[in-house]
Amino acid sequence: MWLPKKAMEQRNTNSSKLIKFSDRFYVYPYEERTDRPNLYYILGDDYSVAVDAGNSWKHVSAFYDALMEMNFPLPSYTIISHWHWDHTFGLNAIHGVSISSKKTHDKLLEVMEWPWTLEAMKQREREGKDIPFCTEHILLEYPDLDEIKVVTTDEIIEESEMDLGGIKIRVIPAPSTHTDDALYVYIPFEKALIVEDADCEDFYHGSVYDQDTLRDMISFFESLSYEYHYLGHAERETKEFALHRLKEELK
Repeated sequence: MWLPKKAMEQRNTNSSKLIKFSDRFYVYPYEERTDRPNLYYILGDDYSVAVDAGNSWKHVSAFYDALMEMNFPLPSYTIISHWHWDHTFGLNAIHGVSISSKKTHDKLLEVMEWPWTLEAMKQREREGKDIPFCTEHILLEYPDLDEIKVVTTDEIIEESEMDLGGIKIRVIPAPSTHTDDALYVYIPFEKALIVEDADCEDFYHGSVYDQDTLRDMISFFESLSYEYHYLGHAERETKEFALHRLKEELK
């Protein structure tokens, strides 16, 4: 686990607690100010899994503090839903092994080469590699840009089932209108699908829903049996509500 100098003296003072969905399934809730997403936690008898690594070491630290307050083990595995900074820039500080799709892994290798100065960030905006919304929130999360330390994931995963002991999850690559590297985490016992940002617009290409991808994504959701969408920057939605919302975007 990497932390910058004086990290322990700068521990996040956020008072957020884990929100319990069941004895096996929790979330560390999102924050709008610096665009921190929901971080999900699935507690198994043998080992536990987190979904997404947050946007900084401070985010990870606050998440882990909340886990330790509950006497929960730190995650053995962290599954990354997609490459965007708010879900991956905490990878340098996680416990255990990180897992992603190959597309996410390869994109992070590219981002590892990006310089982190204000001018470089503005140049990436001009080139279409990044967007102003990200720049604005990165600067809020990182008053000192030198603290940004991008790493890629440890392992690449395809569609697979993971038995955590007492609960099983499925990791599924599937269509997403938000990005082309999405992994979904399906928890049949909890009747839950962790979507994170996957059903949002593509903010890098005009903030629109690609219609073909939208249809494929809706079909994917309809093919699974579950009750709730667990989102990245909002509270959970029922599957019925989410499908209605998405179908309204069909032209």
